[in-house]
Amino acid sequence: MPRPTPRHPATGDSPSPSGVTLRQPIAGDAAAMWRLVRDTANLDTNSPHFYLMWCRDFAASSIVASSEEDLCGFTAGFTRPDSPDTLFVWQTAVSPLWQGVGLAGRMLDRLVADTYRFVECTITPDNQASDRYMHAFARNRQAALQQRPLFPSEDFPEPGHDPEILYRIGPLPPLA
Repeated sequence: MPRPTPRHPATGDSPSPSGVTLRQPIAGDAAAMWRLVRDTANLDTNSPHFYLMWCRDFAASSIVASSEEDLCGFTAGFTRPDSPDTLFVWQTAVSPLWQGVGLAGRMLDRLVADTYRFVECTITPDNQASDRYMHAFARNRQAALQQRPLFPSEDFPEPGHDPEILYRIGPLPPLA
């Protein structure tokens, strides 16, 4: 069954990716980033302070998508210290209003551009949306995707944490 087209709660309009600005995050975005992750419920919510620090220290390797009304989504990433050609994607969140219009892929494409040869992230086995997102990104960029266990459940202090699987995509061909 096709997914219903999301509508903006105030205007009733369908979201349009052309009405979205992609840019580096600033400290003023941190609260909206935190709320978006909190309200998404399928991501680990870090402290509000974490998002403020992320916007300050990792803005160059992160991106936000915003419309006139709100923060539509973000991808928080960092450059691997031992591998400057690798972007590690820490979190990607997209507002429910903006899901299904390709915004997550657009953010990652812009963020990676021709700067990085590889993209990495970790995903738990039950996170089907992130799995599909990374597979689609690799397919669209015509790049190999490798998966391997990185952190088993027993590495986490809280019982019942799922293992984290490392996804590595690349080498990425230059954008046309």
